Amino acid sequence: MTVEPFGKDHASKGGSYDTGKRIVREIYGHEPPYPVVYEWIMLGKQGAMSSSTGVVISISDMLGVVPPEVLRYLIIRTKPEKHIQFDPGQPLLTLVDEYERLRIQFRGNDPSLGIFERRIYELSRATGICQSEIPFKQMVTIYQVARGDFDRILKIVQRSGISTEDEKCIKELADNVSEWLELYAPPFAKFNVKENVPVQVATLSELQKAFLSAFATIIETRGEISGEEYHMLVYSAKDEGSELNRQITEKLNTPVPQVDQKDLFKAIYTSILGQSSGPKAGWFLSSFEKEFLVKRFREASTYIPEKRG
Repeated sequence: MTVEPFGKDHASKGGSYDTGKRIVREIYGHEPPYPVVYEWIMLGKQGAMSSSTGVVISISDMLGVVPPEVLRYLIIRTKPEKHIQFDPGQPLLTLVDEYERLRIQFRGNDPSLGIFERRIYELSRATGICQSEIPFKQMVTIYQVARGDFDRILKIVQRSGISTEDEKCIKELADNVSEWLELYAPPFAKFNVKENVPVQVATLSELQKAFLSAFATIIETRGEISGEEYHMLVYSAKDEGSELNRQITEKLNTPVPQVDQKDLFKAIYTSILGQSSGPKAGWFLSSFEKEFLVKRFREASTYIPEKRG
């Protein structure tokens, strides 16, 4: 080991680092690791981590929910005199997004990336650490669509156009997401794919039902559709002359009224999840087999609630 980060309490004169470096030099005959001293780690809203107050989370627990390179990034990006903020709930998604954007910029040799940011990324990496090509948020969606079944996860990843050659790294990321969903994920990040058409589709308007029917017709006739293509296809509903707009017009037998995109996305989530919102639509839709989407959207567009009594 050449570098070791630790809290400022261990760096005080006569503290554990002073003791440790003497042991390394005088007993083992090696040079001690270079000290990287940081301020207190603030654990969400609980305050500073401290074993004496019981506000603690072990490194193994941290690594259970966040990829190791992201944890290294969290430490390295923070100036020594600043507290390190670690919140494993919703803010964790923001942290991972920030790291993943940096990774994309670095790999793409983005000229706007400064020397400081480049060095931060370089130090966040290490030999033997997985560098998954799958964004954390996308795996959150994939994992729940697959209901945690790893074979199904691999199929969805492959269908997304991402290599599944390194199954070990994909499994590590899936395990991180599984732990995060169970322990820290906020309610809005969780969803459950309904096995049958949810009764909530009874609340959909005629426009929403026509959209679902038209959407099913179009995606059935196309080849593989990427997440971005799904997203743009939904947005094309408002464009006069687009295939989707024309299909909706035919099904309504009247020109399409002013379209609120939010209503269209709501129709999608309602027909699959039984709720009005969900994860990023492109990733979400591309996680399913087309046959499932076609069948579900058609069923939702013609749904008639059962009469009771």
